[in-house]
Amino acid sequence: MFASHRWLAGVTVAGAMAVAPIVAQEHRHAAPEKLGTVHFETSCAPAAEPAFDRAMALLHSFEFASAIQGFTSTLGADSSCAMAQWGIAMARWGNPFAAVVRQPPQLQQGLDAISRARLGSAVTPRERDYIAAAAKLYVDFETIDQRARVVAYSQAMEQLAAAYPADREASIFYALSLAASALPTDKTYANQLKAGAILEKLYAEEPDHPGIAHYIIHSYDVPPLAGRALDAARSYAKIAPSAPHALHMPSHTFTRVGAWQESIDTNLLSAAEARRTGATAEELHAMDYMTYAYLQTGQDRAAQDLMKTLPDVAKRLDINAVGSAAPGSAGIFAVAAIPVRWALERRDWRTAATLDAASTPFPYADAMTHFARALGAAHTGAIVPARASIEALQQIHDRLANAGEAYWAEQVEIEREGASAFVALAEGKTDDAVRLMRGAAAREDATEKNAVTPGPVAPARELLGDLLVELKQPAAALREYQATLEKEPNRFRAVYGAARAAARAGDQQTSKTMYGKLLAICVNADQPGRPELDEARAALVR
Repeated sequence: MFASHRWLAGVTVAGAMAVAPIVAQEHRHAAPEKLGTVHFETSCAPAAEPAFDRAMALLHSFEFASAIQGFTSTLGADSSCAMAQWGIAMARWGNPFAAVVRQPPQLQQGLDAISRARLGSAVTPRERDYIAAAAKLYVDFETIDQRARVVAYSQAMEQLAAAYPADREASIFYALSLAASALPTDKTYANQLKAGAILEKLYAEEPDHPGIAHYIIHSYDVPPLAGRALDAARSYAKIAPSAPHALHMPSHTFTRVGAWQESIDTNLLSAAEARRTGATAEELHAMDYMTYAYLQTGQDRAAQDLMKTLPDVAKRLDINAVGSAAPGSAGIFAVAAIPVRWALERRDWRTAATLDAASTPFPYADAMTHFARALGAAHTGAIVPARASIEALQQIHDRLANAGEAYWAEQVEIEREGASAFVALAEGKTDDAVRLMRGAAAREDATEKNAVTPGPVAPARELLGDLLVELKQPAAALREYQATLEKEPNRFRAVYGAARAAARAGDQQTSKTMYGKLLAICVNADQPGRPELDEARAALVR
């Protein structure tokens, strides 16, 4: 299935990931396990309480395989513990921020756990409400679409949190449901702000709770709100360092605010812990965020060294495994994204044009390669291959739309439209090129990036700026680069583009400021490094 992508040949598509044996108090390297502090009141036997609370801490950090094992251990201490079955059902749902339609086998596993939970004895009214709320995610999944079920679950959690105001866990899960059900097209961020307000209050009361810090980061993982999550981002990895995802998650905020070295540092820790625990998809996810940050800071040799390890890591990936927060699809996404980023961030069009195109079960990941190939071919004058890649994007869009994957269909359409703009430019159809690129930028402005990616492999407004520079409209290009930086602070290409466009527009002060900013962002850059940095130094000397 994956033979067209050289390092995907070893990826397995069946079987379960081998999860390291659970050790109650210590990892195999003898360091004390640290997952944060969670206590969830249940009617289960007192002997089951420690295992249940540990499983809850794992669930709050999206360590789903380990959480399932923990809830299973709980059942070993109390086989009638209905809330352990509830926990298994919640873990079976996986990452609530994964913008993919859950497939019937996964949903059936969750439904089976809910059915077992309903059969449990000694269940309190509060516990029955938790089980009934989780059932909204699974019951009648054959006939009720996923969006409706997600919203119904959030509404049920709202009622539960109101009914039990002293139950902090109810409020935490309600806030999570608000953030996870927010529409990417809602630019009021009403759900995220409501979730954040709930969580910030709880954070002051329970600063060592892993879910609170985690969900604050997710709630504010949009450009206008990201700064609000910095405190939680700088705390979460310290709260639960034994969870690979807790070590990675701060980089979502660091990426949003352009704190690249902090993103690199925390993802180095996350990748190492994920590798140690066999969470390969999480390791790849951390590698993608790390690559992105390296490339923004001109640390190209570090990015290249990381990319060289990609084939060996990808061989360990089982896309069907229940693992950490990053599902198998996130691993495949990273495998596709990393070489695309390497080519596009460095504007290496020849490499982009010759990237190997994979055919995986996740066509939105494959689309990034076709997008890069189209851009590379258009920039090197290879119109026929560029059009073939655009046709591949159209086919992927149609497949996703027909499968009900509306979010990803729209992301692929943005890529198709942007690539088509540069083909039009190469053909001398400048009006068409500007129209298409402005359309792609407007589409991208109307949505949000998904948590699976640190950002678009080439932001549409940044590409619009590049196109306008080619058309000798530097003042207009400068506005597009500045608009890009409002969403993607400290992006190398946007900062450099703004500096160059300002110089060509005669705005020497802005040009000098932006060149200085580029050098500050790239204080750890390779020496010798990219020619853009030499240009910046020369411009500042002048």
